[in-house]
Parts: sequence; structure tokens; C-alpha cells
Amino acid sequence: MKLHTRAFTLIELMIVIAIIAILAAILIPNFLHARAESKTAACEGNEKEIATAMEEYAVDHNGTYPTTPNLISPYLNFTFVDPAGGNYSITLGTGSSPFGSYEITDGGRHDPTTTTGLHQTGSNTLCVSCSSVWYYQNGGVVGN
Repeated sequence: MKLHTRAFTLIELMIVIAIIAILAAILIPNFLHARAESKTAACEGNEKEIATAMEEYAVDHNGTYPTTPNLISPYLNFTFVDPAGGNYSITLGTGSSPFGSYEITDGGRHDPTTTTGLHQTGSNTLCVSCSSVWYYQNGGVVGN
């Protein structure tokens, strides 16, 4: 008595592998873009958090804004790092500066396709190739 074992043929296995490869080719770029968008959104949130700490400091110190080391405690529990790479920097301005009393800049390493919803610095047009997210005291989050 002969037993017949059932197995997949080589053609069937190759078709399954080809389908998996096509699905991966479709999905991986979408996942990478979603990850880049989340880094940009996290950067915007970090800059808003730093700006809130700046305003809290100013309320407690008669309207003067701090330099970065004075801001860390008790207003922020840790130093933010840009998720796209680099560090944030705070530039203090004067009342006549276009960005207000301060601006917060990031490391400038964002994917330009994730900043298209931001207004470009100093204009009402949307970003086309901005790789930085900045926060102006007078204007909020902008792209540069």
C-alpha cells in the first residue's frame, strides 16, 4: 500500500512569495512616511511644550524670558531632543523682532513631505520643501 503525501509545488510557493513581496513593497513606504509624520508631530508638540514653559517662566519673573539652562527646572522635567535628530535652540528677541520675544528652532532634519501643512516662515503660503519646524512667540508653529 502506497501513501500519497501532499505538498505544495514549487510554482505555488513562488506565487505566494511574490504576493508577499508585492504587499511589502506597497506597505513599507507607507509605514516609513507615517513614522516621519509622527516625528514632525512630536517635534511640534515639543516646541509647544517648551513655549508653554517659557511663558510660565515669564509670568513668574515679571515678563522676562529665560535662557535655556534656567528653563529646565522646575518648568520642564527634562531636556527635549528633536525626534528627527538634533537639539532645540531658543533665540531671544526684542519687541521689534518678527518672531516676538523668542523663537524655538529644531535640528532641521525633517522629511519635507511631512511639513506641507505648515505655513512657511514669514508668509501665508504653505511649505513645499521645509525641513525645519520653528515656533515663534508671535506666530506659533511654522515651517522653514
